[in-house]
Amino acid sequence: MQNRQSLIGKDWKDELYRYITGIVHNHAHKVLAINGMPDHLHLLIGQRPVQSLSELVQDVKACSSRWVNENKLIKGKFEWQEGYGAFSYGRSQVGAVIRYIQRQEEHHRTRTFREEYLAFLEMFGVEYDEKYIFKPIE
Repeated sequence: MQNRQSLIGKDWKDELYRYITGIVHNHAHKVLAINGMPDHLHLLIGQRPVQSLSELVQDVKACSSRWVNENKLIKGKFEWQEGYGAFSYGRSQVGAVIRYIQRQEEHHRTRTFREEYLAFLEMFGVEYDEKYIFKPIE
């Protein structure tokens, strides 16, 4: 979400996740896990080679933002923050990743989204420029 605001409401997040799952399925991919926090979400998909990841993410963001706004689920305008992180996993790691996604509330009791994201970048050996990293709300 723009400027990392906590806008995803507990009362409609499951509906949002179902809507996003539908978008992914309509593009012939499979959702293996989806969950998040009020300011971000994690999505694990089995991706088929019918579409680029960037096209899929763009469509998920555009369609889900429109859905939130058309259903007036927040005051003002909802839009996802620019950018995203994507990491690939082997089949043997899928179970652990699903459990990680399912336990988001537990993880974020001790770690902010920014700390989580930086840990992923380090774990995957991704070099980055600080100016492109998600900024906390000030």
